[in-house]
Amino acid sequence: MSTQPTYPLMPHATASWLVDNTALTFEQIAEFCGLHILEVQAMADDLAGQKYTGRDPIHSGELNQAEIDKGQANPEYKLKMQRAPISVSRTKGPRYTPVSKRQDKPDGIAWILRNHPEVSDAQIGKLIGTTRTTIAAIRDRSHWNISNINPKDPVTLGLCSQRELDSLVAKAAKKAGIEDNGEAALRLGTDRDALIEELRAERDATAKAASEAAQEAEAAAWLAARRAEGISDS
Repeated sequence: MSTQPTYPLMPHATASWLVDNTALTFEQIAEFCGLHILEVQAMADDLAGQKYTGRDPIHSGELNQAEIDKGQANPEYKLKMQRAPISVSRTKGPRYTPVSKRQDKPDGIAWILRNHPEVSDAQIGKLIGTTRTTIAAIRDRSHWNISNINPKDPVTLGLCSQRELDSLVAKAAKKAGIEDNGEAALRLGTDRDALIEELRAERDATAKAASEAAQEAEAAAWLAARRAEGISDS
């Protein structure tokens, strides 16, 4: 009997629905959906790189209201899958990446090469869904677009999950005989926190600009109305 954990058929969409419609903690949602807690937090803060349409796990039978109620009543409670989703298989081949994300691959590859040189080209290719030729070109800086490639965490780019990246790095480190002294996790957390702060700052700046534009428009409308009243009085 398989001991592999079972996750919802559409984990990100399910997590989005649970964030919007329940009082479950980020930890509970992340564990049930098989996601990293920062991914769930980004959804809650509206900072996720991709917007997901919520998927109701009650309707799909993966959860029921009683199970959700147990979780809401006890933050330490671990949600239990009520009905395992029907597995969907596909033929073997390179990892599929949505068209909208493919332009981000070089940035993700560059980030792994810089932060985890112990990871092999084959492992990077499987994680990101790319070729060894592309990886080699980025490594020796002969890539045709190298001047525009900026190393970025592949998790925040949506190219892989945090669990996949952590597992890959752990395997590569073990094979290379590298001991985990906690520095990698600290660096990863620092990078992630910095990115979240950057996204939050961009969101606040956009909101501020929109507010100022609305105020200017309101002032212009008020001035136009005053001028119109002056014309009418005359």
